[in-house]
Amino acid sequence: MTRYHPFLVALHWLTAFMILVALLLGGPSLAAIENNHPDKLFGLTGHMIWGGVIGVLMVVRLMMRLLTQSPPAPSGTKSLKAGAKLSHWGLYALVFAMVGSGLATAMQADLFAIVFAVSGAPLPVDFNVYAARVAHGAIATALLGFIGLHLMGWAYHQFVLRDGLIRRMWFGKRHPAQAAE
Repeated sequence: MTRYHPFLVALHWLTAFMILVALLLGGPSLAAIENNHPDKLFGLTGHMIWGGVIGVLMVVRLMMRLLTQSPPAPSGTKSLKAGAKLSHWGLYALVFAMVGSGLATAMQADLFAIVFAVSGAPLPVDFNVYAARVAHGAIATALLGFIGLHLMGWAYHQFVLRDGLIRRMWFGKRHPAQAAE
């Protein structure tokens, strides 16, 4: 076997896109909007729904990762392989931590009632009074760092080792014998 299951590949690229959008729009864009501006409510609604979808997709992705056979480990030293494994599981942990801290922020600030128009109450003046929101920001920074490490690992395999590692997480025949048929 040379590739991951196609459903897992699709989930990888979909969640990667969604996480990047959430990090780029959730942080800088939402932070730039004052909490009393109507656009903030609209942005928070989208961010919360988007984050919830990411959480569900990540649960499905983790289940698929655990239940399907993976291709053999790529070339490299023991320490490189250990670092790759640690960084991949670190990405999973950080994404789940982002979803969890987002949910915790929403609960602490009563955002479900506010954002989904149940209470009609205004947004809090400052979200940074909530520990979960502060954690959400710190986890986002760590997640961006891990994404950078992930991309550096890909670049090392692609341009230094030249082993075509990205094929493992792309669409195509999973077994070399299938490709010859």
